[in-house]
Amino acid sequence: MISRDTIEEIRNRIDIIDVISDFLTLKKSGQNYKALSPFSNEKTPSFFVVPSKGIFKDFSSGKGGDAISFVMEHEKMNYSEALRYLAKKYGVEIKEDRLTDEGKAEQSEREGLYILMNFAKEYYRKQLTGSEEGISIGLSYFRERGFNDRTIEKFELGYALAGWENFSNEAISKGYNKELLEKTGLVVKKEDGGTYDRFRGRVIFPVHNISGKVIAFGARMLGKDKNQPKYINSPETDIYHKSDVLYGLYQGKNAIRQHDVCYLVEGYTDVISLHQSDVPNVVASSGTALTEHQIKIIRRFTENITVLFDGDSAGIKAALRGIDMILKGGMNVRVVLFPDGEDPDSYSRKVGTSEFQKFLKDHTQDFVSFKAGLYASEAAGDPIRKAESIKEIISSISQIPDPVKRSVYIQETSQLLKIGEPVLLTELNKILIQERRKTDKEKSRERPEELTPLELIENTATGSKLDVQSMVQLQERETIRLLLNYADEAIDEQKLTDFIMQELDDVTFTNPVYHQIYDAFRKGVLEGHIPDSGSFLTGNSIQEVKNAVTELITSRYDTSKYWSDKFHIYFPKENEIVTELALSNVLRLKFRVVQKMMEENLLKVKEAENIGNWDKLDEALIAQTGLKDAEHELAKLLGIVVAK
Repeated sequence: MISRDTIEEIRNRIDIIDVISDFLTLKKSGQNYKALSPFSNEKTPSFFVVPSKGIFKDFSSGKGGDAISFVMEHEKMNYSEALRYLAKKYGVEIKEDRLTDEGKAEQSEREGLYILMNFAKEYYRKQLTGSEEGISIGLSYFRERGFNDRTIEKFELGYALAGWENFSNEAISKGYNKELLEKTGLVVKKEDGGTYDRFRGRVIFPVHNISGKVIAFGARMLGKDKNQPKYINSPETDIYHKSDVLYGLYQGKNAIRQHDVCYLVEGYTDVISLHQSDVPNVVASSGTALTEHQIKIIRRFTENITVLFDGDSAGIKAALRGIDMILKGGMNVRVVLFPDGEDPDSYSRKVGTSEFQKFLKDHTQDFVSFKAGLYASEAAGDPIRKAESIKEIISSISQIPDPVKRSVYIQETSQLLKIGEPVLLTELNKILIQERRKTDKEKSRERPEELTPLELIENTATGSKLDVQSMVQLQERETIRLLLNYADEAIDEQKLTDFIMQELDDVTFTNPVYHQIYDAFRKGVLEGHIPDSGSFLTGNSIQEVKNAVTELITSRYDTSKYWSDKFHIYFPKENEIVTELALSNVLRLKFRVVQKMMEENLLKVKEAENIGNWDKLDEALIAQTGLKDAEHELAKLLGIVVAK
């Protein structure tokens, strides 16, 4: 168990911008930073980082917290794993408290999978350069490919010996159990209960997640056995989901961000060869068809993708489907087509680094020109085929979410294919209308989602009817927001915290999350130490509390300095009117609580009438009169008109 001193040292060294920048491309926005959400598919940024408070808030998914919380959410790590990752990043030596036998038994199985995968990686690397078979077969293959020692080290390449149980015997001798070996997919269980190594007599390509941990392996056969597949890959496990992983992203993410473009290739060797040609901003889709989630991952680092196509028609047609998906994801797509019979790996080795880089620069074209040229050569002299090819191109353009970009591509297609823009626009509108109808039908089938506090406020502003309970919780929310942001501000010669606790002494919060935060402040006042927002973001806090706190202390908008500097329009900042906000909020919360009590008391009136209990009826009516008087008094103070 990681010691408290180590955790504190890690927290002291963390720079949240530095941590999150390893995974997302952040853009400065006033005092804060913003990015596209890594947790949902969106077109405009709603992910905010507030460096002054050391927090992030993702308004599209509701997630929020500190740097540790982000690593946990993004990398699907537990608290201990996230701390170890950050300790390694910042060079903090981990000191551990001794675990009990029970604690050892409860060690995360997920952490065990990572440890075993790392052991396997080191084992395969050792066989590549330390065994006669590995040197003569595996290392020779990599040398033929032109991979130097630096590249082999960078990608941690290895070799699996040809025997059936070489790896599993070694792992078991080191103390790893068979059950864990099976869960990693490194060994395969036979019908008779025995096992054998999944990878045998193959070169090994470790697959890393974005933070650098090995989560899977790809393996290439070097013999000519036609009964065996050329490549085999790790099966899906608790730590590996192939549709969420891009090979080479860990090694290339900084270059992708730096060059603001990502080259997309097909295989492991394509990625490695491009690195050797000084083109490190490259990824592959790990032996699967490109997925929406993989596109979202790339978009965290750049909005520009260049797809590198092998020079064979079958591969091109298969990859064209991926282009439409990339366009739908809001990305800018360009294409490079290699000469017939060549792929990125073979061509880079054939022409050398300088010529290869020049080829990429000179032969990059936008997807419309590429697709038009491809279909034009196929449809030469055939009007029907030409019409079909035009529809194919318009279908791709329809996937682009930005109407301005769609318009530009329509103009380009019109000039390229010598077809009038009105004709193309008509076809485009047909497709868009069909898609919209389809989307509307799907939405109508879905159940409406529960409104977030922010949506409740927006609905109130637009006049939507809300029940009194929702209005109470909105005021509870505002109370917690003021406490989190202005706890130490002075209100009538006392702290805001003391003022609110005194005024709301008889009010019980109904929202369980706000109730927990309010109780923490109440306890802090009694004990003489008021909690700050950071105390709610530790690993021990429940996630709902973290999400609520980060939402309430994160501002999505900054006031432009031009209002005062250029237009001479001045208005007070919120921290200048805290007294007015606190007084108003206390009155409004009491007002809503009274209204809620009136609703509940009316039910007692009806119940007493129904059963003929006149004593209870009189009691309830007297209470209702008192509550109504209280409502009028509070309304008068707030300047609100209520029905008599």
